[in-house]
Amino acid sequence: MLRGIVRYYPMQDNIGFLQFKQDYVHIIQWKIAFYTHVFTIIFALLAGFTQFSNYILKQYRAVHRLVGKLYVYDILFLNFPAAMIMAIYANGQLPAKTAFVVLDCLWFWFTYKAVAEVKRKNIKAHRQYMIRSYALTLSAVTLRLWKIIILAFVYIDPLHLYMIDAWMGFVPNLLFAEWLIRRNKKQGTPYRSIRIL
Repeated sequence: MLRGIVRYYPMQDNIGFLQFKQDYVHIIQWKIAFYTHVFTIIFALLAGFTQFSNYILKQYRAVHRLVGKLYVYDILFLNFPAAMIMAIYANGQLPAKTAFVVLDCLWFWFTYKAVAEVKRKNIKAHRQYMIRSYALTLSAVTLRLWKIIILAFVYIDPLHLYMIDAWMGFVPNLLFAEWLIRRNKKQGTPYRSIRIL
């Protein structure tokens, strides 16, 4: 992911994903949204690796809170609006546009609810919503993985592949998150000893 992000640093309009967005690169709000998303999503991805660490939570609560705030601000104030603009202009016609709008709205809602629950001191619900939120954050990775997996088994023309991939990028993640939450409920796993990795 980091290598993919770095290649956009020169901000040229004809590299990587931008080669397929030539109809939109002249639209200033789309361009701002694209670069905002590309250069800030890495912080949300990295933050998740610390937020589910029981060691950090127990030994470095201040770090947990700080990184958590960065994660929330990154999503709610930077990536949610940027991703919504990109969703509206997404390739793949209505099926893909719908997928990205749904993804973005759920991403915002789960992240917001995680904040609301921790303010109510409902730690269990806070953690559950953060699991859902981070599952959707990881769609930045799984979106690319599913494309590789699908093409390894069958050829699909790029338009239809993008329509499928838009949904596959986040729906399985969310299903896994729900399975994980339900498994922990059945096991009666205390908040501090939940292990997700």
